[in-house]
Amino acid sequence: MVADGTIIIVAAIAAYFARFHLLAEKAPPGEGVVTYATHAIPVLATLPLMFAAMIWVGLYKPRRDQRFLAEAQTIIKAVVIGVVLTYLFMSLFRKPLFADRDYSRLQFFLYLGIAAFGMLTWRFAFRMGLRWIRSQGWNLRHVAIIGTGRLGQVVCRTVNRNSWTGIKPSFFISHYPTTARSRCANLPVQGGLDDLERILDESDGITGVIIALPGRLASEAGALVARLERYSVDVRIVPDMNPKFMPINMAVSELEGMPILSVRESPLAGWGRISKRVLDIAGAIAALIIFAIPMLMIAIATRWSGPGPIIFRQERMSINGQRFQIYKFRTMKHVDAEVQALRDANKGTDAWTRPDDDRITPVGRLLRRTSLDELPQLFNVILGEMSLVGPRPERPELIERFREDWRGYMLRQNVKAGMTGWAQVNGLRGDTSLKKRLQYDLFYIRNWSILFDLRILGLTVFRGFSNPNAY
Repeated sequence: MVADGTIIIVAAIAAYFARFHLLAEKAPPGEGVVTYATHAIPVLATLPLMFAAMIWVGLYKPRRDQRFLAEAQTIIKAVVIGVVLTYLFMSLFRKPLFADRDYSRLQFFLYLGIAAFGMLTWRFAFRMGLRWIRSQGWNLRHVAIIGTGRLGQVVCRTVNRNSWTGIKPSFFISHYPTTARSRCANLPVQGGLDDLERILDESDGITGVIIALPGRLASEAGALVARLERYSVDVRIVPDMNPKFMPINMAVSELEGMPILSVRESPLAGWGRISKRVLDIAGAIAALIIFAIPMLMIAIATRWSGPGPIIFRQERMSINGQRFQIYKFRTMKHVDAEVQALRDANKGTDAWTRPDDDRITPVGRLLRRTSLDELPQLFNVILGEMSLVGPRPERPELIERFREDWRGYMLRQNVKAGMTGWAQVNGLRGDTSLKKRLQYDLFYIRNWSILFDLRILGLTVFRGFSNPNAY
């Protein structure tokens, strides 16, 4: 985005000089003296309109498996829409904002041409740079291919031939329940479908799975996708059929004519990831400034409440199963009380705290009731381990239980864990229905947008801190 913005600024300045210096003509009627301040700076001031157009047409979505021609079409569309919006804005507000000046249409045509050429050149060079980086073994996404038949081998050869995507097959899983085959298309075969869970549990670095079943087994794809819901990996299906038969509610892309169905991908990619991270950093810093004095007072009160550390740390899981140490103000009389609760959870015992729980200090009870014990998690947000908004992080041991009991539970791991979430602002905290909380979390993931995050943050201020189920 920085590079795109720089190119647009250069294009606006170059269009001015080309129109009024290289192609100098008499000034437009009623214009008077044409200067840099009157005809270049107003165009530069409308730079946000260009960015709005580029975001709107999806220029900042990931394009790992898309060729440059498709990206070039998006670039041209974005620049045309951006320049048209700029011209309309300056025409509509000509009198109040731009001293009722007339602007040369030729200047805007030059602006469009220079901006489009600059962005096409830069994006092509960027792709060439990425291609070289990926040829050196960097910026790769390692995937497993399910299916050792003709289609699976075609997928493997096609993906390897198009190394610019950065997608690299690591191994095969046979489409048969069991197999004695050890190699396929020069890659190892780790086992059959009966071994799927074991293979994925033992495989490190696998971020995606490509399902390439023979046509006769197409009906088994749904059950296979359901089994993969236990794992936080991207899932793509390469169907053994013509693209025109693809369901219209799934994202379809092509690689050299090979149709690919994306049935599940993280919504936080490209521009979404950047905008959410900016919101997290800005929001966390603002919250730390606002709560600096209360956090200091809480730290002092926690120290006086009994022996033990002020900050309690515990292992939790976030996006893609990444483990981290979550920070909270200590609320229990003894640190080993949390450890015992964890052991109870592993045994299947109810580990939620209860009203008037004698393990909790008087200060801790107030902190839990108002959620102020979670303020140190703002540092987790700044470190990039959590987000301001997202599903609440769970302990690894509980996730192991829940992913077996609740279908789709691992879809929560497609986004970063959050300090607050859609389930929390709807009253689902503490000892409440896990099924309901999962439904709210999955709704948030499927409908994510930066405006949805802002809405949840706003609701948190009014009804997210205090809750009768928080004790």
